Amino acid sequence: MYTKDELLNLYNQNLDDLLNLSKKYLKPEVEFCSIINARSGKCSQNCKYCAQSSHYNTDIETYPLMDVETVVHAAKDSVKNGADRVAIVTSGKTPDESDFDKMLEMIKALNSEGIKSCASIGILNDEQTKRLAEAGLVRFHHNINTCKSYHPEICTTHTYQDRINTVNLVKKYGMELCCGVIIGMGESVEQRVEMALELSQINPDSIPVNILTPIKNTPFESYWDKIDEENILRTLAIFKIACPEASIRIAGGKKARLSEETLEKAFKYCADSTIVGNYLTTTGFSPEEDEKLIEKIGRKLIKV
Repeated sequence: MYTKDELLNLYNQNLDDLLNLSKKYLKPEVEFCSIINARSGKCSQNCKYCAQSSHYNTDIETYPLMDVETVVHAAKDSVKNGADRVAIVTSGKTPDESDFDKMLEMIKALNSEGIKSCASIGILNDEQTKRLAEAGLVRFHHNINTCKSYHPEICTTHTYQDRINTVNLVKKYGMELCCGVIIGMGESVEQRVEMALELSQINPDSIPVNILTPIKNTPFESYWDKIDEENILRTLAIFKIACPEASIRIAGGKKARLSEETLEKAFKYCADSTIVGNYLTTTGFSPEEDEKLIEKIGRKLIKV
């Protein structure tokens, strides 16, 4: 495991050297996954980046939990478009008790269709985590969002430790773990390295890296200049070097924040996977566009 000083030195070295080191750890194939925004908006948490927070007037579409059939239909479409797994995503701090049984039905339905199930449904307690595992959930997604030292600048309605507690429960019950961050929220280079070190300690199977897309009427609406494309590449490379066994997954922000040239470099040197389609409240590339890019740089997709 690298030290903080070692990773900082790597972060700040010649970019080509850094990318070539990262490339040594890339997985042979690129994986596509997809998400279904199964419940939108009216979240009680005050995360400063989020369009779904009830603390900010962002005018997004809000709706209650979808029915099981709608989710399964959307998941089947995602698989047809090349997704290797599909995540059920809901807004809110924690699963509503009234909705939880339906969420378990969704997981069982996806599994029965031969689709690798994933869920991103908030902070969990022990009993909820156990029931998800018993329902056959393959992977749970729960980001740390940022490093411990910067978390109070992002959110005050729950703690960094709340997120770590959920991560630990997921591992306790034997599910795969998807755990990542959002970069470009005003954190320093040192704090990006701290994220890499904290993720290496968590040791998730997948690390989704979101690049902040500032949302109007949120506290971070003007944060377009908090990270540039070169530093996005440097951060992706450091995550890959610090967490060589994890799949580094380019997630939200890739269309809004990355040029085609930078995106190609990311997949050539740093990234093992990506989310295809749209991302909750922002739009992404079509699956066909993502597939063409992967083929263009000479990498292969995991075939479902």
